[in-house]
Amino acid sequence: MKNFDYIRFGLILGIFATALMLVREYDSFQTSRQLEQTQDSGAEPWTASNDIAATEFTDIPPTATDTLTPALPPLPGTVSTTTSNNRVRIASDVLDLQIDLDGGDIVNGLLLQHHVDLQGSAPIQLLVDSSSRTYVAQSGFIGTNATDTASGRPRFQASTQNAQIQDDQDSVSIDLLYAQGEVLITKRFTLNRGDYLVQLEYLIDNRSTSPWSASLYSQFKRDSFEPVSNTGMGLKPFVGPAVTTPDQRYRKFSFNDIDNEAFQAGVDTGWVAMLQHYFMSAWIPAPDQRIEYTLRRSASAPLYYAGFTQSATRVAPGETGTVGASLYVGPKDQYRLKTIAENLDLTVDYGWVWWAAQPLYAILYFLNEGELHAFGWEGQIFSGVANWGISIILLTLIVKLAFFQLSATSYRSMAKMRKLAPKMAALKERYGDDKQAFSQEMMRLYQKEKVNPLGGCLPILVQMPVFIALYWVLMESVEIRHQPFFGWITDLSAKDPWFILPLIMGASMWFQMKLNPPPPDPMQAKMMQWMPVMFTFMFMWFPAGLVLYWCSNNILSIAQQWVITRQIDRADDTAEA
Repeated sequence: MKNFDYIRFGLILGIFATALMLVREYDSFQTSRQLEQTQDSGAEPWTASNDIAATEFTDIPPTATDTLTPALPPLPGTVSTTTSNNRVRIASDVLDLQIDLDGGDIVNGLLLQHHVDLQGSAPIQLLVDSSSRTYVAQSGFIGTNATDTASGRPRFQASTQNAQIQDDQDSVSIDLLYAQGEVLITKRFTLNRGDYLVQLEYLIDNRSTSPWSASLYSQFKRDSFEPVSNTGMGLKPFVGPAVTTPDQRYRKFSFNDIDNEAFQAGVDTGWVAMLQHYFMSAWIPAPDQRIEYTLRRSASAPLYYAGFTQSATRVAPGETGTVGASLYVGPKDQYRLKTIAENLDLTVDYGWVWWAAQPLYAILYFLNEGELHAFGWEGQIFSGVANWGISIILLTLIVKLAFFQLSATSYRSMAKMRKLAPKMAALKERYGDDKQAFSQEMMRLYQKEKVNPLGGCLPILVQMPVFIALYWVLMESVEIRHQPFFGWITDLSAKDPWFILPLIMGASMWFQMKLNPPPPDPMQAKMMQWMPVMFTFMFMWFPAGLVLYWCSNNILSIAQQWVITRQIDRADDTAEA
């Protein structure tokens, strides 16, 4: 029996350590929510030096003929931003982008459907170029007929200052024009309604008598600011670049990794992304393009560059050519990302529990939205329940049914253990302090009654991977961010503001433990008595959606255990009669 005591004690400590790790992790997520509100909502004129394709560049001062009209007014539904006369804007119903005419870089990006807080005071600003933050999407040409050289960036002229999608339009475009001698280069950005994918297209009109050749590069320039602070032992969402390679479908690089060593590699196809909690940006080359990855830190400033260079584009004299890439700037919508590029959906990172988190997310999404994305089939099955809280409760029921037989076996074992309590007390009184003899007699009693003393631990062991996986689903899935349940629960990804759900969870846990036999060891029994109190305190800081799952699971477990205990009692009464 002594070995069983150690195992049970180890399980209790393991559960407590896991819970402590999760609460520390959630604390780091809560910090990230506060930091999101400190992001710059304004944008200052672009004055920093540009670091393009492993070459340091300086700004090109604007000339008198390049000067545009005064600053743009804000678009409807956006925050007021300070726009210099060196910028133009393109906006759809979900994206609001500012483009710097020096280089044609996207230097400001607002996600209009995702807000900093529940009140919707301001949209999330993913791309930014200000005095305190740098996170921009750059592109241009290097090579024989480079537009971006050590002497400066190209200065574009814009076809319009303010391109905004209209109610009767499915897309909107803006053209930036640059004359490279007798070669006219048009840099075109296109946004589609309801989509966060930006189409970048270069149109090269070679009116010269010489062939034109250059390679398109696309990259992110970003500082090391992390919107999540790690306050201790807890894990935190990844912040930094990621790529896909034939050897690793999803490879992440921390800023420290790049500090230590730059990364370069050639692949037949791929993408490069810049990740943070809930949101991301990614450059995707045109299909069938050989690309060269470059991830590095600037030698002159604490800025990081993550991008790729495509194979050279050649345009004969008197001919025209087209080359381009796609830019995603938006939420981590894994089903949309999956359609954009292979393995891009892996940026929704569930860590080591991905094997459990992916099916949980698929079921949860299906319940809420009515869309099935599994088994190679995708489509709308029904309208969905349209409430993520109800979906979590239904998911709990499905998980409970999946492990019904295992739980039933464990509950029967615990019910038999409870009936053995008087015999256990008698053995303890008979052998007193002789622990070895007591353990031996207890083992004989268990064997005689066909009872597994560890049977009651199986439901908890089964639940822990599901619990941790669901935690990551709630934390990593942007669909649940700012989603209400009922009443006081206005955000299932945040803690219960009134701590009502944690108190219900603690009460249900206490009642469930009363249905189980107490451990024979007094110290373990005392620890078990305090478990509901400790878990209640820790769950106060967990996301409300996770506490809702645990409450639902406890209530279903209590019902199942009560029924099984009643069945065993009736069977014993019948046998005695």
